[in-house]
Amino acid sequence: MASAEKHGARDVVPPAAADVIEPADRDAIEAITQEEAVMDDAKAAHTLIGFAKAATEKEHKMTLAEGLRLYPKAIAWSLLISTCIVMEGYDVTLINNFYAFAPFNRKFGDLQSSGQYQVPARWQTGLSNGANCGELIGLLINGFVSERFGYRRTVIGCLVAITGFIAIFFTAQSRGALLAAEILCGIPWGVFQTLTITYASEVCPVALRGHLTTYVNACWGIGHVIGIGAILGVLNRTDEWAYRIPYALQWMWPLPLIVGVAFAPESPWWLVRHNRLADAKKSLLRLTSSRSRQANNEDGADFDPNETIAMMVHTTAIEDDVTRGASYLDCFKGSNLRRTEIVCMVWAIQNLSGDSFSNYSTYFLEQAGLSSHKAYDFAMGQYCFNIVGVMGAWLLMSFGVGRRSLYLYGLCGLCIMLFVMGFLGLVPDAHRNAGSIATGSMMLGWAFCYQLTVGTVCYSLVAEISTRRLQIKTVVLGRVLYIIVGIVCSVLSPYMINPTAWNWRNYAGFFWGGMCFLCIIYTYFRVPEPTGRTFAELDLLFENGTPARKFKETKVDVFEHTVSADAFREYKNQVNVAQIE
Repeated sequence: MASAEKHGARDVVPPAAADVIEPADRDAIEAITQEEAVMDDAKAAHTLIGFAKAATEKEHKMTLAEGLRLYPKAIAWSLLISTCIVMEGYDVTLINNFYAFAPFNRKFGDLQSSGQYQVPARWQTGLSNGANCGELIGLLINGFVSERFGYRRTVIGCLVAITGFIAIFFTAQSRGALLAAEILCGIPWGVFQTLTITYASEVCPVALRGHLTTYVNACWGIGHVIGIGAILGVLNRTDEWAYRIPYALQWMWPLPLIVGVAFAPESPWWLVRHNRLADAKKSLLRLTSSRSRQANNEDGADFDPNETIAMMVHTTAIEDDVTRGASYLDCFKGSNLRRTEIVCMVWAIQNLSGDSFSNYSTYFLEQAGLSSHKAYDFAMGQYCFNIVGVMGAWLLMSFGVGRRSLYLYGLCGLCIMLFVMGFLGLVPDAHRNAGSIATGSMMLGWAFCYQLTVGTVCYSLVAEISTRRLQIKTVVLGRVLYIIVGIVCSVLSPYMINPTAWNWRNYAGFFWGGMCFLCIIYTYFRVPEPTGRTFAELDLLFENGTPARKFKETKVDVFEHTVSADAFREYKNQVNVAQIE
């Protein structure tokens, strides 16, 4: 057979003649077929890298204003899904303040020798931590469910479940029923705690990532403020509706959220991870403004969804190459171990830096002689700091202040204030009221500094430091440690403050100040600066073992990184532009 015929064997040899082709010719045909397959892979890789590089350059150049113009829909959908967190902040405020409600105590408390009803301490502890137990279950479930079924379906399922669980609160006739409601509602709340952060980080560009992820912290503040407002609205009631009305108000959230989330686009990153590139492009187009895309085309700085999808595919290919598995165990392998450790500690530091101690500002103000109504007014002001602090953090980030800088210097400010509160314990008893007012006021200042820095920036750090492939599971592990540390701190703090226990009072500030100082040391050496980095760049910085203090100035080119042919071949059939248009 002629050489030309061999090279064109697949075209000129009739199917019927295939059985007469000699073994040598068969080997030649297979070799040519494999060579063409390799060429196809190379072509696909070239298309992928070219598009991904163009998208990466555009993300680096994108300003906050440009991001706001191009991604207004992504902002709206992210804010909607993050609002699910408001429900948790609302309920936590209710249960912790109902212990002082006479109608609630008459129904669920025991008669004391003084003639008043009071919920036993063991039941207060159980009810307050019941939601935490449910959240631990929900967090672990979310690591599997949301990655398999998608973010939208998971959120809708949890909202439907919580609609039924609220009925247990409303109809509860015993402390056991209340505890069951807390645990059951805690399961979907645990899902919301991590899924909202992940969705926010995946539907927006680098320029908006810090703002949308930190909004989650504002949602807790909104829930707290609404909860305090609901309590103040029924404070003068003496019947059972004093606590049933606030519980019933929880039903105002699920139905509108279900309707809204049903129309929300799925995360394009999640769709890319499941090889649904056509759907990922449709989702991306729904997240961006068609008017802004058209305006960009006229200016020559066009937004190309194919390039953005290619960047997602390239990043996912790198992560597939670095992280072969996607289980909880893989969070503790290779460079992912360091990322998991940082995410866990960034969460835990929120409690270790003295948050539980600062929550006793109302106690110190009451010790100074303030009425319960005025103490509640101060509490509402403290909760408002969640919202004001987030806005302040947005402003600082807009002026180029990095996440690491905000987190580190915020801890320094918190540490100083905690030691000042400790030294206020040296005020003589003759001036105890003045010392208590100073302590309560300092705690309010501490709360503002906390929400401006550590309390808010944490949500951006945990979303950016974790890898896309393992993000949900990594954030889940971090939140689990946060809850565990929070439970321990919530148990220790009352003993430190209570005059019938350790009676440390202000001196507890020295303990938490020391803990905060240790957090500063950890942050300085271990927490990196992710501001302005794409997910692929962060992947390589961690893979290369870059020290945390050098993240900001280290230059890295993700397109010089060699990705295995298997990783590219997995996406080859969908990388072609025509297939995702």
